Amino acid sequence: MKTLTEHLANYAGYHRHVRNIQTHFVGIPLIVLSFAALLAGAAVNLGGVTVSLAMLAWLLSSIFYLRLDLRYGIVMTVLMAGAVSVGHQLAAMPLATWLGWSIGVFVVGWIIQFIGHYYEGRKPAFVDDIAGLIVGPLFVVAEAGFLLGMRKEVQAQVEAVAGPVRDSAYPRGSAAG
Repeated sequence: MKTLTEHLANYAGYHRHVRNIQTHFVGIPLIVLSFAALLAGAAVNLGGVTVSLAMLAWLLSSIFYLRLDLRYGIVMTVLMAGAVSVGHQLAAMPLATWLGWSIGVFVVGWIIQFIGHYYEGRKPAFVDDIAGLIVGPLFVVAEAGFLLGMRKEVQAQVEAVAGPVRDSAYPRGSAAG
């Protein structure tokens, strides 16, 4: 299993432009919330207990995050629990409302992501490594922490591999940038 730093550095390699990171602060939470809402609408019976697929995804993702790092794992577990809770509230709405909001928010989240990748000049990380789909939310939490001055040692390790965040006016690869 890759380490926390390996996962974050790999993902960060696709996300070094400040505008791309900023779009991820909006797009990823929207995608996570919509995914939780979509999964909350489906349930399985496990030994007489009904469990939504959102709850199973929360459990599995929490195990993944906690195995990588206890501090980030706790934060991610709490944040994902909140997303699942909201997802269940959305799933309790009439079918058309639940699907409309869930799919609509999912699409908007991805549009925001692709706008960010325009500035980056690179495709999304998950195209090359499917783990990017679970690392993305962790990346957003880590980057938020870095902005607040937290986990400087992790930030230094990530930047040693992926490079620092840049803020140019043009996307990488353009004639002007």
